[in-house]
Amino acid sequence: MDITSQKAAVVTGAGSGIGRSVALVLAGAGWSVALAGRRAEALEETAALAGADPDVRCVPTDVTSPDEVGALFSATRAAYGRVDLLFNNAGAFGPIGVPVEDLSYEAWRSVVDVNLTGAFLCAQAAFRAMKEQTPQGGRIINNGSISAHTPRPRSVAYTATKHAMTGMTKSLSLDGRPYRIAVGQIDIGNAATEMTAPIQTGTLQANGELAVEPVMDAQDVARTVLHMAELPLEANIQFATVLATAMPYIGRG
Repeated sequence: MDITSQKAAVVTGAGSGIGRSVALVLAGAGWSVALAGRRAEALEETAALAGADPDVRCVPTDVTSPDEVGALFSATRAAYGRVDLLFNNAGAFGPIGVPVEDLSYEAWRSVVDVNLTGAFLCAQAAFRAMKEQTPQGGRIINNGSISAHTPRPRSVAYTATKHAMTGMTKSLSLDGRPYRIAVGQIDIGNAATEMTAPIQTGTLQANGELAVEPVMDAQDVARTVLHMAELPLEANIQFATVLATAMPYIGRG
């Protein structure tokens, strides 16, 4: 199967940050891209940045809703005929700097619903599409995090969901083998996005100090995702870690 031919991708969280960067890089490489996210205006901004030529469509979607996720994949298949890639990217950090004992149930549940349940619902819908289509198969790339390995202080909900994402990636990868569905994960550290803005002004470290941390361009992440996406289905990058070189990760704690 010629990986350079027109392929169709679903990118969640495509209205900003990593999702927007990945969607634009995919579109620039000739992919058809369904942009998913809760904010229609932000999706339209991403589509405008892609320019007039790429085949990019906005599909406002709340990934925590099974019905809306189902509609997203139905719309993608109706527009493009198939789904070759899911970049499972939508996520939320939750309240910043809240001690465990003060984290509300509502805040915990909100992060779990988006980061874990939402990711599962999208992966499940992608599996269904990829199993049914001809030729069979496709690829799922989950957005993990450095926090899938090592937590930041006061980040229990985010860290728990990202550790769970790693388990889900492994399980999906195993379950996808018979159907030519390749599943991998990219763990990202300190890309310059709206979510990481506090990191650039000073954030809590494990020793109790506040420190400004270095960041990298989100385009560096997007190029890595593109490389993972354009491998033949016989090859898979199971886990990739891309981070700002000097961020406090190696030796954190």
